[in-house]
Amino acid sequence: MSFDYDLFVIGGGSGGVRAARVAAAEGVKVALAEEDRYGGTCVIRGCVPKKLMVFASEYGGMVEDAQAYGWDIQPGAFDWKAFQGKMHAELDRLEGIYRSLLKNSGVETFDHRASVKDAHTVLLADGTEKTAKHILIAVGGRPTKPEIEGIELAITSNDIFHLETLPESILIVGGGYIASEFAGIMNGMGVKTTQFYRGAQILRGFDDESRTHVANEMIANGVDLRLNTNAVKLEKDGDKVRVTDTDGKVQTFDQVMFATGRAPNTDSLGLEDVGVELGRKGEIVVTDYSQTAVPSIYAVGDVTDRANLTPVAIREGMAFVETVFKGNPTKPDHELIPTAIFTQPEMGTVGLSEEDAREQEAIEVYATSFKPMQQSFAGRSEKVLMKLIVSQATRKVLGCHIVAPGAGEMIQLAGIAVKMGATKEDFDRTVAVHPTMSEELVTMKSPTRTG
Repeated sequence: MSFDYDLFVIGGGSGGVRAARVAAAEGVKVALAEEDRYGGTCVIRGCVPKKLMVFASEYGGMVEDAQAYGWDIQPGAFDWKAFQGKMHAELDRLEGIYRSLLKNSGVETFDHRASVKDAHTVLLADGTEKTAKHILIAVGGRPTKPEIEGIELAITSNDIFHLETLPESILIVGGGYIASEFAGIMNGMGVKTTQFYRGAQILRGFDDESRTHVANEMIANGVDLRLNTNAVKLEKDGDKVRVTDTDGKVQTFDQVMFATGRAPNTDSLGLEDVGVELGRKGEIVVTDYSQTAVPSIYAVGDVTDRANLTPVAIREGMAFVETVFKGNPTKPDHELIPTAIFTQPEMGTVGLSEEDAREQEAIEVYATSFKPMQQSFAGRSEKVLMKLIVSQATRKVLGCHIVAPGAGEMIQLAGIAVKMGATKEDFDRTVAVHPTMSEELVTMKSPTRTG
């Protein structure tokens, strides 16, 4: 049977675009459909604009530090509209790059929503049908909002980049990395920021000592972090939103943002009708090789709800091409993924938390917390944290956790060592780079605790 294409990709985000490009480079005939903007969550409404907002929000503190270092600099007001205009221009530029990369790779693109009609047929929103030997679903996920009274008054992380004006006050509901990052961003931009989290501590799933350190520093920086608290009702109050919390307390905010969860974009794609299995959250169930229950249909990225990170989606897309078009069955590697959380302070992590490691085997913990030289000189009280989790039996470093300015940059490099199976003695043998914060990773001689 002849098909219109060897591969039809549904979704123009990081994973889908990379798979399409790499496959096309192998001489494969590829098409891609995207109903919204090319670049997906990461480029258009995720990591890239968020990181630009992190940068913007940090300059206020830099001015104060500069004064402490002898610079005669006076802080001005933050111009949200000026920044926002430049941010969206940058996102437009990046989307243009994604489009040209596909075009130059020979991928045919359709600016339409697409659904799956059968194992080899894709139905476009304009009624056109296209056939393909293989179909790759890479449609990502979206933020969800809980079903509480007045929830329509709340925004999500998708909306925050498009606010007409910067609010004077904001409530952010949620305790994951998205909620916690935006709490830091808004606070840094001069917005009176309150964060509710229903649990006992933010950043659940990360190392306890590290996330507690982040939370304490956020509070010290001015975020009104309220743990064991949730919003139960939202009401319109003029231009503001009146919020009732679980304690019965009522407060009014200019904006309320929920960052309490994300869901895979599998609605009305026709997947279950053709035999693709979906999980409890609507995620596509796949094998280690990203194959669905229908042999010709594969899925990568957040829609599979494995490790929902942009570089992981890209790797899954590349592994798919290796498996299907290069005859080299390749499983994407989800072990020891280094991660940065752009909270303020920033956190970088790779490997096991102290709690998870202790459940598996006897460990040693090396940790140090101190005021870094740059901030200390400027009179700031914030501390950084450096932490290694080490196996007593093999001496391997099982986890590395950093809470510090530039933690993301540090953990990328520490991640290489941990991925290679470096031991504590390998770290010890490495000469310190002085004076730096990260030298502490190779100079901690005695464990702070064992168990």
